[in-house]
Amino acid sequence: MRAVIVEEIGPVDSPRVQNVPDPVPAKDEVVIENHAAGVNFPDAMVIEGTYQVRPPVPFSPGKELAGIVSAVGDDVNGIKPGDRVIAQIEYGAWAERVAVPAQNCCPVPAQLDFAEAVSLGLTYQTAWFALNDRSQYRNGETVLVTGAAGGVGLAAVQLASASGARVIAGVRHEAQHDLVRAHGATHVVDLGADDLRNTLKQQVMSLTDGDGVDIVLENIGGDVFDACLRTLNFCGRVVVIGFAGGQIPQIKAGLILVKNISITGLNWALYREQRLSRVRDAQKQIFDLAVAGKLKPEIMDRFGLDGFADALAALRAGSLKGQFVIEPLT
Repeated sequence: MRAVIVEEIGPVDSPRVQNVPDPVPAKDEVVIENHAAGVNFPDAMVIEGTYQVRPPVPFSPGKELAGIVSAVGDDVNGIKPGDRVIAQIEYGAWAERVAVPAQNCCPVPAQLDFAEAVSLGLTYQTAWFALNDRSQYRNGETVLVTGAAGGVGLAAVQLASASGARVIAGVRHEAQHDLVRAHGATHVVDLGADDLRNTLKQQVMSLTDGDGVDIVLENIGGDVFDACLRTLNFCGRVVVIGFAGGQIPQIKAGLILVKNISITGLNWALYREQRLSRVRDAQKQIFDLAVAGKLKPEIMDRFGLDGFADALAALRAGSLKGQFVIEPLT
């Protein structure tokens, strides 16, 4: 079979598609015939060696896939060949067939194709736990989402809207306004404006009658994070999801005291490791919302295995509107 293989840590275009042996499931694993794999910021970080988990080389990147079970291990119950499943793993998903722990698999509804299913995976899981667990969202609150046109950002916009929130989407480009509005944003603010520290606060306060937002789901970091702190209502909460802008901000503790601000972080992979049943429940809820027409993943483009470097380059260039998908068997 074919797989993207990282021989040594380096640039995102350094891996190569190679022929490798087909996987054989361990006693607690299943092998999935891979019809769709996600492309996410952490994938680039893993290849470059900047992610918190550094796999031993050689390895195949990729943290999620959806497809058809082709083989099961001796101790596996409840999953059989022919089942349609999605699975999240630490790495290894950019291959035509992948062995994964059976416990990591969730059923894919018949109403969803595999590209849709995988696009409702890691990004929506991240947004779901950021909104419902880390921010402790309450119905009717106002939520500001930064990087709202990206994979996690657009998922957060949709999930917050479906949960009854008033959603303010933060984007850098006017071309992204229609996209985030189409997926549930009530208002849009400009994160590319000059003097963002003051202009973002002005934009948000004008939209909230001077109250500010209850929750910020923050994907960018740097100056955007600093500016978001000034947009919060009394007892506002910030969930730090990532640093797509490349700069990790420093938090001044005195500012937290001024408005009783709470700042928390989200490492979704720890939920998979320590609260797997909650991850499975969240995935079912996400799929149920999609089948009911309340969520719709925005798939910007689909690539074969040989197009992985193009997908990562576009991701890094900030041209993403929604999500990219790799289809290994095409």
